Amino acid sequence: MGTHVIKMPDIGEGIAEVELAQWHVKVGDLVVEDQVLADVMTDKAMVDIPSPVHGKVISLGGQPGEVMAVGSILISIEVEGAGNLKASDQLVKEPAPIKEAAPVVVAPKVEAAPVLESKPAAACRPAPQAPVARDADERPLASPAVRKHALDLGIQLRLVQGSGPAGRILHEDLDAYLAQGNQRAHGGSAPSGYAQRHDEEQIPVIGMRRKIAQRMQEATQRAAHFSYVEEIDVTAVEELRAHLNEKHGATRGKLTLLPFLVRALVVALRDFPQINARYDDEAQVITRHGVVHVGVATQSDVGLMVPVVRHAEARSLWDSAAEIARLATAARSGKAARDELSGSTITLTSLGALGGIVSTPVLNLPEVAIVGVNKIVERPMVIKGQVVIRKMMNLSSSFDHRVVDGMDAALFIQAIRGLLEQPASLFVE
Repeated sequence: MGTHVIKMPDIGEGIAEVELAQWHVKVGDLVVEDQVLADVMTDKAMVDIPSPVHGKVISLGGQPGEVMAVGSILISIEVEGAGNLKASDQLVKEPAPIKEAAPVVVAPKVEAAPVLESKPAAACRPAPQAPVARDADERPLASPAVRKHALDLGIQLRLVQGSGPAGRILHEDLDAYLAQGNQRAHGGSAPSGYAQRHDEEQIPVIGMRRKIAQRMQEATQRAAHFSYVEEIDVTAVEELRAHLNEKHGATRGKLTLLPFLVRALVVALRDFPQINARYDDEAQVITRHGVVHVGVATQSDVGLMVPVVRHAEARSLWDSAAEIARLATAARSGKAARDELSGSTITLTSLGALGGIVSTPVLNLPEVAIVGVNKIVERPMVIKGQVVIRKMMNLSSSFDHRVVDGMDAALFIQAIRGLLEQPASLFVE
């Protein structure tokens, strides 16, 4: 028997250290090739570290939340044969580079918004399972997304039968467990809704949640936020959207409101270049961009991300719609590339039907503007002395007052309002 050492890999981009976000194995576990051993977190992405070998875990190199140097020992696995651990490796903490598992980028990032995640078809789900008997301190295999899902559902993972490789628990397994009755996790019967509770849980702020917290805190501390809210009559643009979907939806795809909003941003920014900008407050330099790279804030299982629709100024409605859908799917599935999650010049954030009537979005630094979309509601409005029912929607937008004056922000939002209320103007050059 020998020992195979896996070191913290070089993620690239000059990164010298990364945060160990989560272990998926423990000492004594048997692992197989390509099984995910740990999640590590860079400034931009969550990365899976898979095993390049079959074997048994004999030591772990750090604890979740610990910042580890690239090249330091991450994990040691007992394998058949000689392994790759040299005598010199046992004498120094950071031995010479060795071949290790290639990191698989899962995805990061930072700022507000929505898109509902589809659930697997019932036919694809495993059959309902009875609770599994595991020790109270045993940590079953599951991804961070599955652990969060289980926490939200109130399910104890140690009671769930895993159907994935090496018994890994999947989202489908949670659904199957719920179908069998997850109240057994609380002792066999559902507690009364009026019973006193004294339980509590401490959750370390590590990994993606730590990065999001740091970026939100930095944004609110460094930028001089101010918000501006305006209501918009979207009746006409919604009628246009319905007409286009009826005529072209089967061949070109269905349009949501987001592509129209992206187009409105592109057109309005022509007259407000100071808003399509990034501010380097350390160098004291404002960079105004001709290109419009629109960040579309998207909710994923691992946190809030902002995939970027590049060159929105050169895209048609259907091109924008297809790119938004592609990026949202990639972000939610953890397959978005790093360059798809950075470089935006302005951000659009929407919670759809959950958007409420007003919000105060936080800037996606170093950008100086973020446009927040609230829900559409039908309301009686007075038009030319007549009370009529119109579809109304608020835009709740935030700006960096160090760069954008209040008057310019108001005029910019009014320009967007005019474009959406007279949607033909979106396409007049």
